[in-house]
Amino acid sequence: MPTLTASARSRLPDSAFAYIDSRGVRRLPIHDAAHVRNALARFEQVGFEDDAARARSRERLLRAAKKHGIVPLGFFDGQLRKERETKVRAADMRRWPRGTVTFLFTDIEGSTALLRRLGDRYAAVLRDVRSAIRDAVRAAGGSEVDARADEFFAAFKGPASALVAAVAIQRGLGAKKWPRGEIVCVRIGVHTGRSTLGEAGYVGIAVHTAARICSAGHGGQILASSVAIGALRSPSADYRFRSLGEYELPSLAEPMALFQIEAADLRTRFPRLRTSTTNK
Repeated sequence: MPTLTASARSRLPDSAFAYIDSRGVRRLPIHDAAHVRNALARFEQVGFEDDAARARSRERLLRAAKKHGIVPLGFFDGQLRKERETKVRAADMRRWPRGTVTFLFTDIEGSTALLRRLGDRYAAVLRDVRSAIRDAVRAAGGSEVDARADEFFAAFKGPASALVAAVAIQRGLGAKKWPRGEIVCVRIGVHTGRSTLGEAGYVGIAVHTAARICSAGHGGQILASSVAIGALRSPSADYRFRSLGEYELPSLAEPMALFQIEAADLRTRFPRLRTSTTNK
């Protein structure tokens, strides 16, 4: 692909670019066939200001491809796949709880070391972990919000169903046989609070609090905030909770009282939480 000097780039007309942002920055040059192919390949990497800017860029790019005789089959496939995924996510989001929501976060303990030990087998382990978590979340009436790397994020209408899911997750993973005799554990954090549900998902301090609670725990442990425990209307006989005291959680203004959820077949003894106690 030819390289543009700064002066040559500055002399190009705006029509030689797929996208001109609100600051006048010209992105994805499409002044010749090589640049058009590059722009098609990089389209999904561009952060557009809004859907309208994205649509304008796509139309300009497709006109340039037609001009240079390029049939962007891969681009069309990617766009169609993106649109399908967007529609599926939008349909899912319409079913997500709103207002006061209980959030559940999970995280695989020691995932980096586990990846080093298992190598190529780690991908299958991650799939099995996610599958077990998804099954437990769905069975308890929860909604999957996001799953990336070794983390999983779900939302529930209330804390009772979230805690049922958390116990089922730990039991399910604890009963599995893992490659090379490995022990695969997840830490779980549960918190209840108000949040806003927008196009990008849930936004609010309650989401960050649930994530911080998860990070404070250990593999096999379930931690819940005092807010989540206080919102329980009818605790299940299948689990009980033990007060661990108040803790300082990163980026949160006030200490948070945390509880450990205990149930049959689950570990109950863990090291000190991975955060600072307030000694109250």
